Amino acid sequence: MAKMIVKRVGVFSLAKIQSVVMAAVGLVIGVPLGLIMMIFGAAIMAAGGSDGRAGGGVGIGIGLFYMIGLPIMYGVLGFVTGAISALVYNVASGFLGGLELELENADAGYGAPPQPQSWESQQQYQPGQQPYTY
Repeated sequence: MAKMIVKRVGVFSLAKIQSVVMAAVGLVIGVPLGLIMMIFGAAIMAAGGSDGRAGGGVGIGIGLFYMIGLPIMYGVLGFVTGAISALVYNVASGFLGGLELELENADAGYGAPPQPQSWESQQQYQPGQQPYTY
């Protein structure tokens, strides 16, 4: 087992990953919550007559905001918190030495990649001298 230490974390890299993860969480939370708000808004509009239209319309608007705005807000906040987390980790790892990971090779039969091919054995043509078949 190989032990490795993570000395630094890429700030933009962690911010991007955190942004996508949090946007997905916002989507998972926002869509059902938005549907519930839209259903309640529609029920208020149907049951309230002319007085309930304003309240029902607000409920439907809030539902749309939850479905669209919540994932966007979660994504932006995830980017900011991911960047701050990476900066804090980089500062802390400078003092404490980093995060120690213990890694294991999953496939014991995996070997080194093959050697690159030698291009010297093939005939090299100069520009204009390549044999073209018409």
